[in-house]
Amino acid sequence: MNMNNYLLESVDSLALEHEQEKIIKDNKFTKASIFKYDLEESELSNALEDLDTYGLFTQEKVIILKNIELLKYDDYKSDFEHLFKYLDNPNPDNLLIIEANKLSGTSKVGKILKEKCIYNKIELNTKSYIKQLLKDYEIDNNTIDLLDNYCLGDISKIYNECLKLKDYKCEEKVITEDDIKELVTKKLGDSKDLTFAFSRSIALRDKKDALKKYKELLSYNFEPISIIGLLSSQIRIIYQVKLLEKEKLTDRQIANILEEKSDYRITKTRELTKLYSEESLLRLLQELSDIDLKMKTTDLDANALLEMFIINL
Repeated sequence: MNMNNYLLESVDSLALEHEQEKIIKDNKFTKASIFKYDLEESELSNALEDLDTYGLFTQEKVIILKNIELLKYDDYKSDFEHLFKYLDNPNPDNLLIIEANKLSGTSKVGKILKEKCIYNKIELNTKSYIKQLLKDYEIDNNTIDLLDNYCLGDISKIYNECLKLKDYKCEEKVITEDDIKELVTKKLGDSKDLTFAFSRSIALRDKKDALKKYKELLSYNFEPISIIGLLSSQIRIIYQVKLLEKEKLTDRQIANILEEKSDYRITKTRELTKLYSEESLLRLLQELSDIDLKMKTTDLDANALLEMFIINL
C-alpha cells in the first residue's frame, strides 16, 4: 500500500471535499496542480495519461477520480489493469485520490482498490451533525428530524440551512418546526432519477405511482410538454438498448454506439428493457407523439392530457 494512493467512499460531496483538503494538506501537496476527472463524463484513459506524464508548470500533481463505481471492469479491462499496475509503482510526485459514492466490496475493482489504496469510508450521522452545528441553540429532536427530512440527508444542504437558521434566530437562540417550514427549502430528488422512476412506473403500469411521480416532476417546475419530451427520450433509449442487446454487446459498447458519454445510463436503462416488448415501446412513442402534437396545436389542457395518458395505461 502506498501513502500517495487514497480511496474515499461517501455519498456526500461536502464530506469528500473536506477529506480531500485534509489529505492534500497532510501530504504537503498544497502547491501542486490539481486535476479532477468525473468518470461519468470523462474517460479513465485521460486520467491515466495524466498520471503517467510529468506536469508542465509544476512537478507535483493531485489527480482526483470521481464516480469510479460507475465503470465496470469488463468494459474497461485494459484501463483498470493500467491503473492497478500504476498503484503498485506510483509516481511519488503524484497524489492520487479515488472517490466513490458506494463501491461494491465484492467486485474485482472494489477489492483491488481497497487493497492497494489507503481506504476511508466516510460515514456521517446527519442528525448528530445538525446537533453539532446548532449546539448553541435550543432545538428539540422532532425539529432535528424535520430538518434532516427536508435536506434528505444532504450534508452540504444541512450545513447551509443551519447557517441560515442561526442567522435568522441569532437573538432568540431557539429553532422550532415552524422555522424549518418557513425558512428551509425542501430538497427534491435528482430529476434524472425521478424521470427513470417515472418510466419504470409506466412500464409496470402502476398508475398510482406514475401519477405520484408525475406530480413530483411538476414540482421541479417542469411543464407537461417538457415531461413528455423527457419521457419520450427515456422510452426511445430503452427501445434502442433493447435492440442492441440482441447483439450481446457490453454496456460500454452500447454507450459508444449511442454516443453516450458514460455507460451508467445504459446500465440503468437495461433494468427497464425486460419490462417492455418492442411493440409496446413503439406504441408508447406513438402515443406520446400524439399527445405532444395535441399540446402544441389545440387548446386542450396539457396537464389533463398527460394524466389521461397515465390513467389509460
